[in-house]
Amino acid sequence: MACASAAAGGCGSGCYKDKDDEEEQQQQKQKNEKEVLGGRGRGGVGGGRGVGHGHSLCIKCKVDEALSLSSTITNTSSSSSSSNLCLGCFRSSLFAKFKQSISSHDLISPTDNVLVAFSGGPSSRVALQFVHELQDKAQRNSEASRDNSYPVFGVGVAFIDESNISAIPSHELDKAFQDLRLIVSSLAPPQKELHVMPIGNICSSDPKEGRNRVKELLDTVTDITGKEDLLQHFRMLCLQKIAFDNGYNKLVLGSSTSTIACHIISATVKGQGYSLPADIQYVDARWEIPVVLPLRDCVAQELKMLCRLDGLKTLELLDGPRSGINGLVSSFIELLQEENPSRERTIVRTAEKLTPFHFNRLPEGMNDSNDHFPSRWRRRKRLNLKSDESMPSEFLCPICCSPLNKSDVESLTNKLGSCETSSEIFGLSCCPSCQFQILPKEVSSMMQFYSHLPQPMIARAKDCLNGDQTWLRERIEDCLLSDNEDGT
Repeated sequence: MACASAAAGGCGSGCYKDKDDEEEQQQQKQKNEKEVLGGRGRGGVGGGRGVGHGHSLCIKCKVDEALSLSSTITNTSSSSSSSNLCLGCFRSSLFAKFKQSISSHDLISPTDNVLVAFSGGPSSRVALQFVHELQDKAQRNSEASRDNSYPVFGVGVAFIDESNISAIPSHELDKAFQDLRLIVSSLAPPQKELHVMPIGNICSSDPKEGRNRVKELLDTVTDITGKEDLLQHFRMLCLQKIAFDNGYNKLVLGSSTSTIACHIISATVKGQGYSLPADIQYVDARWEIPVVLPLRDCVAQELKMLCRLDGLKTLELLDGPRSGINGLVSSFIELLQEENPSRERTIVRTAEKLTPFHFNRLPEGMNDSNDHFPSRWRRRKRLNLKSDESMPSEFLCPICCSPLNKSDVESLTNKLGSCETSSEIFGLSCCPSCQFQILPKEVSSMMQFYSHLPQPMIARAKDCLNGDQTWLRERIEDCLLSDNEDGT
């Protein structure tokens, strides 16, 4: 009988395989051994699969030929452990990291309904594939159980349509959307619903108006990095809206070790060191729908290699390169990788020493429905989290949702008395990085920028200012103006 935790996609005891997996791998291993011995028996040095021609055997199974990186990935570097594994063991290694993250941090439970964000790149493609395989195995184990008592988590796929603000030819976009639908339809059963949301819908329900407002907002931002960051914040708002409107309770992102390493460096350059720990954890519950990162321990080059070897189709057309500070940091990290393939992991491990925030764990009670499963499945890695009792609720930037440090909040309270409009209050509520890179400097431009902002960003600012922090509310009670009073 399969491990009970397999119905939920992972075993907290560290077991990554059920009995069926072990039997299949044992049969494949015996078959490979026979092929190797048969080749040797025929007297040909090249008859064995891993012998001759300068090829080495997999360091794990000792049977199949190790991957030849030169034939799979060009102009990239990869870890030495990947180059010494065969395809089967390499894939199992990545899948094991994925499942270990899920089981150790309760990222996906049997009763969840998760939404996978798909951007078209290799990382999100692998995340979608692995989540599908977990769901498929859970479905088969549930059907094989005597009473079908194991629930199976639901999966949906979200894609943000940015065609209205991109310069990609229409015929290429049509082909990309066809490929997108084919990718999602191929991952069945179980059936997965595809949600495509134009990015302008976050500003207005009218497609034309929403597109124009997003363009005007981006045109107002003169800094290249700020423009790119603002667009990224819009994407997250869209994903949150899709998840909330369709009843999903968790959002799965394909952020890898490489993505997080780049973010660590770029956030440091932008002056976001205080909020950095919030962005690099397995769980981010400051959003209405908690965000989880099951591929956090996988390197981007390994995920790209898996896509090529497994034939997983990606949509590189929709996953464009970065620019500004983000692009420079990506190029810098690539250079470091060429010198030492473990640099990305080193950067992430160094940043892990920073203390996470209290919202870097799932809300209490979210996974209480798992109590009927074995306790070993529900094992959770302990985090050095900031205590809820030792600090007030975090004041979050209304644009990037980064927590503000104490000095920024004190500066906000001291300046609120001189504010005359809602746009000024909103600007002061933002973190220093957003103020410097995104917000317009002229008053008239700022008012226009504020009038076009998505409602969730404006609501977030009001919620923070009027929330549980009575010590701040008393300071700005007379400053908050109605829409009629500020003329917007």
